[in-house]
Amino acid sequence: MGWPLRVFIASAAFVGVAVAVGSLARFSYAPMPDDDGLLNPGRSAMETAYDVLGRRVLRDEAERLNRTPEGRAALAPDRGAVAIDAALVKRGREAFYRETFGNEVFLSDVMGMLDGGLTPYEVARALLLLKGEGTPNLRVRMARDVTVGDRTWKKGELVPTGLDVPRGSPFILGIRTFYDRGRLRMGITCALCHAAVDPASGKVVEGAPNTDLNAGLLMALASNASAYFMHGSADPAAHPGDPSRSVTTEDGMKTALPDRAAFEAAAKVEVASWPAGSFDSSADRETNPTSIPSSFSAYGEPYSWSGRAGIGPFKGLSALNNNVHAANSDTTQQTQAAKTLFGLDPQVYLGTVLQGAAAEVLRYDPASGRRPTEVLEAADPTPGAPGLNSYAVLPSFPATNYMTDNGLLASIPGEPVNYANNAMSAFQNLLRPPEVPTDAGRAEQVKRGRAAFERAGCAGCHAGPALTNNRVIPIEEIGTQPSRTHATVRMEARLAPPEIFATDTPFPPPEDARTVPIPLDGAALKQVQLAWGHAGTKGGYKVPNLVGLAWSAPYLHDSGVAVGLDADKQLGVPGTLDAGISPDPANSLRALIDRDLRGRVVAANAASGKARMARVTGEGHTYWADAQAGFSEGDQAALVAYLLSVDRLTMPVPVP
Repeated sequence: MGWPLRVFIASAAFVGVAVAVGSLARFSYAPMPDDDGLLNPGRSAMETAYDVLGRRVLRDEAERLNRTPEGRAALAPDRGAVAIDAALVKRGREAFYRETFGNEVFLSDVMGMLDGGLTPYEVARALLLLKGEGTPNLRVRMARDVTVGDRTWKKGELVPTGLDVPRGSPFILGIRTFYDRGRLRMGITCALCHAAVDPASGKVVEGAPNTDLNAGLLMALASNASAYFMHGSADPAAHPGDPSRSVTTEDGMKTALPDRAAFEAAAKVEVASWPAGSFDSSADRETNPTSIPSSFSAYGEPYSWSGRAGIGPFKGLSALNNNVHAANSDTTQQTQAAKTLFGLDPQVYLGTVLQGAAAEVLRYDPASGRRPTEVLEAADPTPGAPGLNSYAVLPSFPATNYMTDNGLLASIPGEPVNYANNAMSAFQNLLRPPEVPTDAGRAEQVKRGRAAFERAGCAGCHAGPALTNNRVIPIEEIGTQPSRTHATVRMEARLAPPEIFATDTPFPPPEDARTVPIPLDGAALKQVQLAWGHAGTKGGYKVPNLVGLAWSAPYLHDSGVAVGLDADKQLGVPGTLDAGISPDPANSLRALIDRDLRGRVVAANAASGKARMARVTGEGHTYWADAQAGFSEGDQAALVAYLLSVDRLTMPVPVP
């Protein structure tokens, strides 16, 4: 049966079912490739039996501990122990591809991802036109005109979304589609950003960052980009609204909401400035996106570009997974902390988020006589918990506790609190990139490159199994663009001791649910404080691991070190990502270590107003292996070849 006929039959069946069940139906779907659809189906062998707040317990140690009551107590859920087995990893892979934690409500009903320039019909049309070929960059026709700054995306114009569709699949990777009694919604899963389609084979690379995902542009084309204003530099005070559209603040005063149209226009410009392959995960009222990292995560702790996810289960990886869904995919949960984080009254904050909501049931109208929090509570699918997503609420909410931004743990009914996050951590720590092909000549070049790596002093920081020393480097030392280092400074004003629920706590948790303190003191505490920009520090950036660099260009936290195949013309973000050109890993790595090429890259970024708005520079990390440092072109090429050859951990160590 040919592809068009298969699609026609599937589409007809879908429509038939939809018509038959009509407004009574509820169903959802997200794709998950089988091993034949993967370019990297091989995984590291599972050797760890437990994770206890970041400490790996191997099988022989676990067997020994389980022989005594004291040992069994050390591996108990109320000590924060997570038992690692095949079932946990299987659940982790499923959650990686299919779990949204309920973010479809915020993304669809509040932000209006399906109610702006791109509609479900146009997305379905684009998928049909692929005829099963797959793509790393689905191009979707605009359904209506949308203006973003000085650029109007016209009806009928094709938008490069960066959404990935595997070969032979009619579905977008990392998107879960929901049909709920006549309402269509879309939610996102981890695979949207952390899995990618290989252009050559059409297969999925699990763990590779989606380096051309146009997340910022997609949000700009939504109907209510203002719902994400706290992740950008758009200032509500700069767009005063009609006094008749006022909200009653927590202290009983009247404050006008920002002008809806003017503020929406400003918010669109900010998110649209993000380079493809970037996302602004810091709610600091400053536009400063960071590169989407890979999920080749084993021994790459601490996590996040700053290293702020560094404690708790799986050495902070579960904290990173949690942050995506407990903080980044639902901005309504920040309402109670709005005064501390943004200097805004909670009602004004939430009113600003909801005044343009796509769904009428969540749209705030000052004339209704209701407060914004009452509108949210009336439509909230998770009553009793803050925000719209599915959260377990720690007693310290809404305070930050270094394990979470806000005391929330994204969780799923029917399984223990935080289980899916821990399961994804176990799964991710087994991932490795596709094997790099080699031959005798390439092997000799890689050997020469490793020697250059040593001679250039790279191994001083890039050591260990994943080629990182697992440290956070102060911004004064690393010298890269600094705005991201103070993104979490305000959270210090409301800080609680780090803790999580016991790992067998059912969700929703009972009122007497046990919590587990996470030990943090001495040098470890100082590193965490540096990562968060607390305790009088100016913040810093972590030393990233180097596994899978062939899949993660461009480089540095701001995506600023980007060079195309034409190293004379395709320079910086303006000459690559903004021009629809994929950065070349080899040339981009050369720019990382060659000061002349880097200088031209930095100049290209500086000349772009869009890059300046997103605070993308490509500066810093001034460690060179070029002619001025005594390296020949051959040495430099060999060093780049070595870096691109790292396709697994460099020494035998237990995982996950």
